[in-house]
Amino acid sequence: MRTLRDQIGARVYPVHRLDRGTSGALLFALSSQAASVLGKAFELGRVAKCYWALTRGRPLDGDIDHPIEKREGGPRVAAVTRVRCLAVAGRYALVEAQPLTGRLHQVRRHLKHVSCPIIGDVRYGKGEHNRHFREHYGLHRLALHALELSFEQPESGERVQVRAPLEARLHSCLEALGFGALL
Repeated sequence: MRTLRDQIGARVYPVHRLDRGTSGALLFALSSQAASVLGKAFELGRVAKCYWALTRGRPLDGDIDHPIEKREGGPRVAAVTRVRCLAVAGRYALVEAQPLTGRLHQVRRHLKHVSCPIIGDVRYGKGEHNRHFREHYGLHRLALHALELSFEQPESGERVQVRAPLEARLHSCLEALGFGALL
C-alpha cells in the first residue's frame, strides 16, 4: 500500500487481498466510500475474478461445487469455482479458475479437492512436484496468478476490466513448459 500511495501521491484503500505468494491484480480505492462499495460488490459476487494456475493433473472443465470454510476454523459454507483447462504438458496443466464465491484459499482448496493441487503450494500441494519446479524451472513460488478483475466503477457504473501481466518467473516457467502461445 505504501508503494502505491507513494507512486500516486494519494492515500489508497485496499478492497480485497490475495493469498501470500499469489501474484496479479489487486484492487485499491481512492476513498473509503469507494472501497466500501467495491468491498460489498466482492461480497455479493459482482466482481468477476479470473486466475491462472499451474496444476499437477488436469481437472475436468466445469464447476467445482464443494463447501469450504469462509474463515479459518469457521463452519463450511457453499463455495463454487468454475475451471477450464487451457493446456496440458505431461502431468501438468495450465488452468483458468473463476471463483464464483469468496472463501479462504478457495481456488487452492478446490483444485486440491479434485486431486489437481497447484504447483508451489506448500499447504495444499505436493512437495515432490514443488521441488521439481524449484530445481528445474527456478519456480520458488505459488503458481497462482490473479489474471483479471472485472467490476462496475462505483461512481460511473461503467464496467472496468483490469488485467495483470504474469510475474517474470512464472511466465518463464510456463513458456518452458510449452504454454508460450497462451501468454
